[in-house]
Amino acid sequence: MSLTIAQGIKRLGLPLAAILGVLLTALAGMSLLLDRQALRQAVETQIRAVTGLDLVVNGDIDITVFPQSHVTFHNVGLKGGGAIDPALNVDVLTANLRLLPLLMQRFEIADLAMLRPRIRVVREADGRSNWTPFIETVTRTVKPGGANPLSFSEIRLQDGVLIYRDEANQQSELVDDIDLSLAWPSISKSFAATGQFDWRGERVDGSISITDFIASLSGERTGLKIRLAAPPLKLAFDGAVANRTSLMLEGTLTADSGALRNALRWAGQEPPGSGGFGRFALKARANVVGPSIALTNVNVELDGNVGEGVMTYSNNGRQTLQATLAAGTIDLTPYVSAFRLLASGARDWNRQLFDLSALSSTDLDMRLSAAKVIVGSSKLGRTALGANLRGGTLALSIGEAQMYGGVAKGSFGVARVDSGADIKAQFQLIDVDLQSSASELFGITKLSGRGTINVALEASGASPFGLAQSLGGNATLLAHDGAISGFNVEQLLKRLERRPLSGGGNFRSGQTPFNTLKMNLRFSEGIATAEDIQLDGPNARLTLTGTASVPAREYDLKGVASLASAAGNTAGFELPFVVQGPWDDPLIFPDPVSLIRRSPASAPLLEAVKDRTTREAVRSVLERLTGQKAAPETATQPPAGATGAAPKSN
Repeated sequence: MSLTIAQGIKRLGLPLAAILGVLLTALAGMSLLLDRQALRQAVETQIRAVTGLDLVVNGDIDITVFPQSHVTFHNVGLKGGGAIDPALNVDVLTANLRLLPLLMQRFEIADLAMLRPRIRVVREADGRSNWTPFIETVTRTVKPGGANPLSFSEIRLQDGVLIYRDEANQQSELVDDIDLSLAWPSISKSFAATGQFDWRGERVDGSISITDFIASLSGERTGLKIRLAAPPLKLAFDGAVANRTSLMLEGTLTADSGALRNALRWAGQEPPGSGGFGRFALKARANVVGPSIALTNVNVELDGNVGEGVMTYSNNGRQTLQATLAAGTIDLTPYVSAFRLLASGARDWNRQLFDLSALSSTDLDMRLSAAKVIVGSSKLGRTALGANLRGGTLALSIGEAQMYGGVAKGSFGVARVDSGADIKAQFQLIDVDLQSSASELFGITKLSGRGTINVALEASGASPFGLAQSLGGNATLLAHDGAISGFNVEQLLKRLERRPLSGGGNFRSGQTPFNTLKMNLRFSEGIATAEDIQLDGPNARLTLTGTASVPAREYDLKGVASLASAAGNTAGFELPFVVQGPWDDPLIFPDPVSLIRRSPASAPLLEAVKDRTTREAVRSVLERLTGQKAAPETATQPPAGATGAAPKSN
């Protein structure tokens, strides 16, 4: 049986081999008899008919019929009628021919291959480009299924370069190392392109699919799918496109990036600050009209923060972003962590210069509401925020925020100037916890209780230290049911009342409770002046005047502490005191002259040395004991110990 099959195949193979030999001989002979000039002209005519561009051949032309049929043009250019520079230059253009039509002396291109093409696209101010003739010609000639359908269905580009120039906006882009395959609509209506290219130093994998290519060329609505994937960003669009009067896109837009900061820089946008702008994801319904993009049903994620709402982006000479978003929890820590008012590990203000270049690149109008907002160690409840950035000026507003156990309202503005920044802040904290608010906002850790703070400040400078030097404005505090830690006024006064010269012990321990606390501060050139500070406690009362240096972060205050009398309607024992030193660890000590005057043992001596005769006797005794002669007293010298008047005693 197997022998019979083998014999049959052998008998059938001989005729097939003979036929194949005849065909090969015919092809070889035809390659010698082929009109090469006609073949060249036919290929040039087909390319011109499809593209609307004139083929200019500046190099050699190679024609091969067997074993492969193709025509190869070296150093060619394609340009529109009247154009000076070619829209397309190709080092090697190869047109592969269909075999069967070739046997019948018909020259049909199966596909085109371009090696090292250089594509030049120039967009004029009126919206037309040097490729407009090509688009118009393709619209007329590409008729799939018609009487004269386009012959070839694929165009391959290898190692290409695209140079884009926008004359209206004076912008240019370069795309190189292009490897693309274009599925030309010779049979169906669709068009597809897939491949890779380099843009701004990154390798991009991309694909585009158009449902009806002819409809898209004539501006009619048709389906569109776009996929772009690069290390900084992945982008996809699935919807429809039309271009009747201006470009219109409608569909679903998705974007994904492991680091939005890198993606923005890759796109030519420098993000603000140096923190945040990491993991990013976006999904929305997009509507594009010309240079404007409207996004609805937005679901956006940035650095773990998730929000929903609407967004609009436009680029009419200047980039503008508008957004209204709602979120559950928002953590703003990454965006403000790089901004430090104080130098790291020190008590001094940070002297690093501000970088406000990002304020001038984009206009922003954003409304944001969240159930919870986190800023560093601060946690806010339900919050409504507004941000407006226009012309290099940033304005932040808080409609109402649950903050420090109370409510916060206010505004904050930053304007970029040549010397740095102009800052204006105006806010109100209503019935807030003073321990957390004073510590986080002003660096004061000695105050507790609840109160209302009103602040209106402004400053100019190139660094936080410069702002502190120029700080001006005013601040008020009305507090109740709290305490000032660091000293216990009541215990100190009672001890000194009994024994004025016994020593105050440790003045920097304990706390002074109060029923009410009032502060009225005025700021000018970095100096805070205490116009009115009053503390009323259960058994003690304090009044303070003086100044505090904001740049040096130091106090220079004087005050009077008094005990309430047993009757409760008059002041008891009073003691002047001084507060000096740094904000976070000041020195507090009583006036020594007042203590001497209060002492029954030392007060007569203080009075005695006012008399000249007694003072000379005391000096003589001191000279004998010390062996040193004291300097003679001048007429202008005040009496020793007469540094102030004795306080009134009740």
